[in-house]
Amino acid sequence: MRTIYLDHAATTPIHPEVLQTMLTKGQDVFGNPSSIHSFGRETRKHLDEARRTVANSLGAKEQEIIFTSGGTESNNLALIGTALANKHKGKHIISTNQEHYATLDSLQYLESLGFTVSYIPVNEYGQVSVKDIELALTEETILVSVMAVNNETGVIQPIDEIAKGLKDKNILFHIDAVQAYGYIDIAVDEMNIDLLTVSSHKINGPKGVGALYIRDGVQLQSLLYGGEQERKRRPGTESVINIIGFQKAVEIMQQEKMKRNKLYEEYKTLFLQTLRDEKVEYYINGPLDKTVPTIVNLSFPSCEVETLLTNLDLEGIAASSGSACTAGSVEYSHVLLAMFGDNSERPKNSIRFSFGSHNTKESVVEAAKRIAKIIKRLKAL
Repeated sequence: MRTIYLDHAATTPIHPEVLQTMLTKGQDVFGNPSSIHSFGRETRKHLDEARRTVANSLGAKEQEIIFTSGGTESNNLALIGTALANKHKGKHIISTNQEHYATLDSLQYLESLGFTVSYIPVNEYGQVSVKDIELALTEETILVSVMAVNNETGVIQPIDEIAKGLKDKNILFHIDAVQAYGYIDIAVDEMNIDLLTVSSHKINGPKGVGALYIRDGVQLQSLLYGGEQERKRRPGTESVINIIGFQKAVEIMQQEKMKRNKLYEEYKTLFLQTLRDEKVEYYINGPLDKTVPTIVNLSFPSCEVETLLTNLDLEGIAASSGSACTAGSVEYSHVLLAMFGDNSERPKNSIRFSFGSHNTKESVVEAAKRIAKIIKRLKAL
C-alpha cells in the first residue's frame, strides 16, 4: 500500500530542479560571501541574484530583503525587532487569536517585557474584522500583525482592507505570508505592507531558509549579534546553497503559479466530491470560496481527532490537525477554538488536508476512499 501525502501545508517535497541546482552550485559556490577574494565575490554574486529574485516576487526592492532560517525566525525578527526599536513611540501591538505560534509566542515574550497586545477574535468563518482592528487602535499602537492565510484552515484574511485602514497612521503592518506565498498575489508596496514573512520549504524549496521583507526606513533591532551580514539585521554567514535553492524554488513558483493553483483546486474539488460520493458526513471549517487551493480543514462528526490521525497513518494517509498530543493530555487547535468556541465539537474532530506536488488526481481519489472507509469503520464502532 502506497502512502499518500496530504500534508503540504506542513512542508512540501523539494522540487527536483531545486535539488539539482543546489547539488551543482554546491560543488563550486563555497566561498564566504563576506570575503573579498574571488571565491567570496563569486558567492556574493549568487547571494545578490537570489535576493533580487525574492524581492521581485514580492514587488520589493533588493535591499529590503533579509535572508533568515525560515518563517519562525522571520516572524520573531519582525515582531520583537520592530517592537524594541519603536518602543519609544508606544508599547501596544495588535494581532489575532488564530496566528501561528511563531507569532503568538513572540507576542507573549513582548508582553513579558511590558508591551500590551490586543488579540482580535475571528468569526466562525475564520476571518478577522477590519472594523475590530480599527477600533482596537490607540495612540500607543506601533504594530499590527496578521497572517495572510491561516495555516490550518487556508482562510484568506482581508489584508488589503486592513492595510488601507492603517495608511497614514504611522503604524507598522506585518504580514505572515508563509502559507500565502505563491498562491495569492502579493505586492508589498501597492498593499502598504511594512514587513512580510516567507519560507522556502512551503514552495518546494529547501528547509532552513526564508526571508523577511523590511520596508526601507523601518526601524528594527537585531536579535543576534556578531557580524554585519544582511545589513546588520541578521548577522552570521548566510546559508548560501540553501538560499540558491530558495531562489530556484521562487523562479519555478512564479512560472507555474497559475497552473499549480488550478491543479490544486481541482485536487481539492475532487477530494471533497469523492467523500460525498462515498456518503461521508463532513463539514468544512471556513468558507471554501475564501481559502487557498492547497488547504481544506474538515470536521467529521462523532469522530475523535487522535483516533482519526492514528487510523489515517495506518491506512497510509499523511495529514494533520492543530492538536498537540502529549502524555495523557490533548490541546486542541487554537485556530478552531477561536472560530467555534470551547463548547464546539469541531476542534475535537477536525483534520487538515493539504494538496501539492506530491499528489495526482488518482492519489487524491484513492485517499478520499481510504478516508471514507476509516470514517465508516469508526462510526460503526
